[in-house]
Amino acid sequence: MALTALGRAQAAGIAARWHARPDLIVTSSFLRTRLTAEPTIARFADVPVHVLPMEEFTYLEPSRWNGTLRSERVPQIEAFWKTADPTYRDGPGAESFESLLGRVDQTMKLLRASAPQSLVYAFSHGQFMQAARMLLSYPQWTAKQIMENFWSFNARNPIGNGEILEMTGECGVWRTLTS
Repeated sequence: MALTALGRAQAAGIAARWHARPDLIVTSSFLRTRLTAEPTIARFADVPVHVLPMEEFTYLEPSRWNGTLRSERVPQIEAFWKTADPTYRDGPGAESFESLLGRVDQTMKLLRASAPQSLVYAFSHGQFMQAARMLLSYPQWTAKQIMENFWSFNARNPIGNGEILEMTGECGVWRTLTS
């Protein structure tokens, strides 16, 4: 699905807000994320672009819930988060919360290996970025603890469309620069 006029304006705004030339641009494989990245990629045309496993968290089985209203999914959404079982998978095409955290960890390792001490502009999805922020903010927590607190943390610290979340990795230690 193409970006809306608002989405295109947000993408252009993101590209205009970057202050420095990055060493690398990364994006998820999802079409709307790649479209959001396009103005930044065009602005820094000589910068390499990599696709990393930074997709949105699909925790409800798509075939059962595609085409439904959020109001129809709310009971299942609430049950998923209330149960707080990081190994639970809703069905084919869905992933467990533990899998999401694994993708975040894999992405951070790939970034550390491919772009140490580099400036990277990444285009991802809200829940993926939120999971990264929580892993960095609470490194001592288990997957279950992160999941138990994820929904309320997300409500208190939302990541909106077109929002920039800054992170830094120094000496192998990552942290968020925004709360």
